[in-house]
Amino acid sequence: MAATSVAVGENNVAHEFPQTLQKTSSQEVSRTGKELFQFSQTLQKTMASSVPEDRRAERAQWVLNAPEPPGLWSKLHNFINENIFPKKYKSQTPKDRRLFKILKNVFPIFSWGKSYNVKMFRNDVLAGLTLASLCIPQSIGYASLAKLDPQYGLYTSVVPPLLYALMGSSRDIAIGPVAVVSLLLSVMIQKLEDPDANPVAYRGLVLTVTFFVGVFQAAFGMLRLGFLVDLLSHAAIVGFMAGAAIIIGLQQLKGLLGISKFTNKTDIISVLRAVWRSVHHSEWNIHNFILGCSFLCFILTTRFLGRKKKKLFWLSTTAPLVSVILSTLIVFLTRADEHGVKIVKHIQSGLNPSSINELQFNGAHTAEVVKIGLVVAVIALTEAIAVGRSFASLKGYNLDGNKEMLAMGVMNLAGSLSSCYVATGSFSRTAVNFSAGCETVVSNIVMAVTVIICLEFLTRLLYFTPIAILASIILSALPGLIDLNEAHRIWKLDKIDFLACIGAFLGVLFVSVEIGLLVAVGISFAKVVLLAIQPGTEILGKLPGTDIFVDIHQYPVAVQIPGVVVTRIKSSLFCFANANFITERIIEVATKKQEIDAKENVEGRIQLAVFDMSNMMNIDTTGLSSLEELQRKLALEGIEFAVANPRWQVINKLRMANFVNKIGRKVYLTVGEAIDACLTTTLP
Repeated sequence: MAATSVAVGENNVAHEFPQTLQKTSSQEVSRTGKELFQFSQTLQKTMASSVPEDRRAERAQWVLNAPEPPGLWSKLHNFINENIFPKKYKSQTPKDRRLFKILKNVFPIFSWGKSYNVKMFRNDVLAGLTLASLCIPQSIGYASLAKLDPQYGLYTSVVPPLLYALMGSSRDIAIGPVAVVSLLLSVMIQKLEDPDANPVAYRGLVLTVTFFVGVFQAAFGMLRLGFLVDLLSHAAIVGFMAGAAIIIGLQQLKGLLGISKFTNKTDIISVLRAVWRSVHHSEWNIHNFILGCSFLCFILTTRFLGRKKKKLFWLSTTAPLVSVILSTLIVFLTRADEHGVKIVKHIQSGLNPSSINELQFNGAHTAEVVKIGLVVAVIALTEAIAVGRSFASLKGYNLDGNKEMLAMGVMNLAGSLSSCYVATGSFSRTAVNFSAGCETVVSNIVMAVTVIICLEFLTRLLYFTPIAILASIILSALPGLIDLNEAHRIWKLDKIDFLACIGAFLGVLFVSVEIGLLVAVGISFAKVVLLAIQPGTEILGKLPGTDIFVDIHQYPVAVQIPGVVVTRIKSSLFCFANANFITERIIEVATKKQEIDAKENVEGRIQLAVFDMSNMMNIDTTGLSSLEELQRKLALEGIEFAVANPRWQVINKLRMANFVNKIGRKVYLTVGEAIDACLTTTLP
C-alpha cells in the first residue's frame, strides 16, 4: 500500500506540474535577469521533488551497469553465420525440405511458381513478345554503341535474361544491354585497345571486363555489400545519366549523318567539332539524314500517342521494330546503299558461341580491366536496382537487393563465357514490360526465346537495315534518361546534392565519362567528410510543461536554465576527425552563454555542462582523450561535467577508459536527471 501511495503521489505531481507550468510558461519565458534565475531554481526544486534521489541513482545505474557489447570477433562470427552460412535452414526439418528452402532462397522462381497459372502465362507471353519487338532493334544499336558487331547485342539479350528469370527477385525488370553501360565500355576500353585497328583484342577485353563485372556483382550479393552501390548518390546518378544521355545522342550523329570518320572522344566540344568538320567538308550523306530523321519523328509521334491514350501503348513499343522493317524494305527496294546509305550488312546467325578462349587474364591490361569491371559493376547495379525498386513499389512487393546483385553477377559471369557483354536492367524496356501487363519474369524468357528465333532464322533479313535507323532508335530512348523535374527537386531540397548532380553532368559533358563519375563521387564524399569533420552542435533547452530537452533554435519556446549549458552534436561518431572541433564548440558555447547571462544580469555563473550523447553511436581513442581534456578545461573554470544517455558502445568505452570515475560517475539516463542530480545540492 505504501509503495502504491508513493507511486500515486509521483503521478499526481508529474500530472499537475506540467499543467501549472503550461499556464504560466508564456509569462515566465519572457522574464529576464533575477526573475528568470529564481524561476529556474523553483523549476529545478520541483523537478527534484517529483523524482526521488534514490530513484535517479537507480536509473543512473542502468546506464553504468550495462553489459559489455559484442566484440569484433563476435560480430564477425555473426556476420559469417547470417550471410555466408545462414542458420535459418539448420532446423529439424528433413533434408529434402531443407534443400527445397535453400533452393527457394536462391531461385525465387520456386516460390511463385506454385501459384503460376494459364492467365498469368498468357499475359507474360504478350508482354514478352512486345518486349522483344523493342529489344531486338535496341540490342543491335547498343552493340554498335559499345563498338561491337551487331550480333553481340542480340547474344546479350539471350543468356542473361534466361538466368535472371531463375534467380532475380523482380517481376517486371527487363534484362539486356543498355545505353549507359555500352557507352562506358566503349569509352574506357578503347583507351586500352583500338576497336577499329584490332577488333578481336578489343572484343576480348570487353568480354573479360564482363567476367569481372559478374565476379564483383556476385561477391556483393553473397557478402551483402549492397552499401557499395550507394557510393554514387541519387543526385550524382541523376546528373551522370543526363550527361551520358546527351553524349550518347551526340555519338549517334555519326550514324544519323552517315559520317565515316568520327572522333573517339566523348566530350561535347570534340563531338561537335567533328560534326562541323564533316558537314563543312561535305563528308555526310543527306539520304542517311532524311531516312533517320523521318523514322525518329515516327517513333516520337507514336510515343506521344501512347502516353496520350494508354490503350495505344503498343504503338510506341512496336514502333522501333516497324521502323527497322520498313526502312530495311525501303533500302532493299531502292538500293539506297549504292547511294551512300550505310547499312548493317552481315549479322552472324546462330546461337551464342562459347567465348571462354577469348577471355584475357594474363594480358598487359589485366589491372586496368579489373578497375573498369568494378566501375561498370557499380553503375550497372545502381541502374538495375533503381529500376527494379521503382516498379516493385508500383506493384507493392519488396525487391531483395542482395538477391538482385547475386542474380546480376551470375548472369554476367555466364554471359562472359557465351559471347555476351555486360547486361543489366533497362528502364525503357522495363517500362514497356510493365505497361504490357507482365506478371512475372517469364516475359524475359519469352523475349529471350524470340531473340533466339531471330538469331537462327532472321538475321539475313537485317542485312539492308540502315545504320541511321539504329541511331534514331537509340536517340528516341534517351529523353527518359534526362529528368529535369528531379534535378529541380534536388536543387530545392539540398544545394550540395545539386552541386554533385551538376558536377557529374558537366564533367561527363565537357571532359569525359570517367571525370564525370569522379567529380560526382568526389563531391558526395566531400559532403560526408565535411559533415563528419565539422558536425553541427545543438544547444538544448527545456520545453515548457515537459521533461524534454530540444534544440533552442528549432524550438524558440524552449527555456535555457541559467547556470547550465546542455549540448548535443549532430554526428553519430566522436572520432579523430571531429574530436577537437566538438570540444572547442562545447567550450565556446559555455563561454558564450556565460557572457549572455552576464549581459542579462543573471545571478551566478555556469555551474554545469551536460553533454547529451543520445546521437552518438561510437567513440574512438582520440574522442576519449578529447573528452578528458574537455573535462579538465571545464574543471579549471569551476564547471562540472556530466554525460546523459550514452549509447551501448560509448558507455562501455567510457568505463574501460576510466572516464566515468574521472567525472565522478556523473552519467545519467536523461538530461533532466543530470541537471537534477548535479544542481540540487548547490541550490539554496
